[in-house]
Amino acid sequence: MHNPKLIDLFCGAGGSSWGAYSAGAEIVAGFDLWDTAGNVYKDNLGKTKFIPGRLEDHDVAQLYRKLGPVDLLLASPECTNHSPAKGNLPRCERSRETAFQVTRFAKVFDPQWIIIENVIGMIRWPRYQEFIRSLLELGYYFREERLNAADFGVAQSRRRLFLLFNREKSPHEIKPNGKQHIPVSSFLRRDDAYQYSPLRTTRRAKATIERADRAINALGDKQDFLIVYYGSDKAGGWQGIDKPLRTITTLDRFALVRTSPQGHRMRMLQPEELKLAMSWPESFRIQHGTRRDRIRRIGNAVCPKVMQAVVSQLVS
Repeated sequence: MHNPKLIDLFCGAGGSSWGAYSAGAEIVAGFDLWDTAGNVYKDNLGKTKFIPGRLEDHDVAQLYRKLGPVDLLLASPECTNHSPAKGNLPRCERSRETAFQVTRFAKVFDPQWIIIENVIGMIRWPRYQEFIRSLLELGYYFREERLNAADFGVAQSRRRLFLLFNREKSPHEIKPNGKQHIPVSSFLRRDDAYQYSPLRTTRRAKATIERADRAINALGDKQDFLIVYYGSDKAGGWQGIDKPLRTITTLDRFALVRTSPQGHRMRMLQPEELKLAMSWPESFRIQHGTRRDRIRRIGNAVCPKVMQAVVSQLVS
């Protein structure tokens, strides 16, 4: 099928939809609770209906009458609460259970294919097997994939779980299509478009300086590099710019350290750069909301190039 029609549940700013659109799909509607994400979605996929609100509050039968049949259902249910660090508070379990909205929509829309994206930690959710069974009972064949965005032409190492369902036959393995990994340097603005500040100041946290010093000791003092400015890190707190970026999260966590005649200077990576590191094109607009909102939208998104490959290979 060359142009499958689809709906995108938990669509966010539209990473999955943009990837599917790039694969030739027709996006019928996107659903999300977050209004600012919806504004970005409408900016870039303006001909597509954006339907706000909680999925559990929608009358799915009424939506089907309004939107008509679809061939493909995309979904990225709430993922942050699949982290063990979140614990088992009631609110966390309610968040995890949004996954079952996929089953509710699938029962009514009856698409040929379903693609669900999430963090790999979802497989440790106690109700994971129950969730999978709820879709198998609808008559689908199933395949579980763990994919790294760096293998699909994305300048970021980002491992995610993809759950593939096909009504007619067992889904094939999704094969990487990135011939070589794309480095951080590919998306950095190296001019003075963004403001830098001295690395070594009395206000700079000791941990930040220690991370930078580890990088300088490894690379020498003539090479630019990144440090993890906020959040924890298990790899020394820095990385070179000759490799894909580590996983973008919802936090503003990466800083570029650049050499200069005045010594090392640094700045945070900007939303426009992180957008490119997710594989959105330059033309994709993310302006709505605060800087924190934009970072959060990007960190919550699905890499479009990965979804493009998954859709192309699943429906071919």
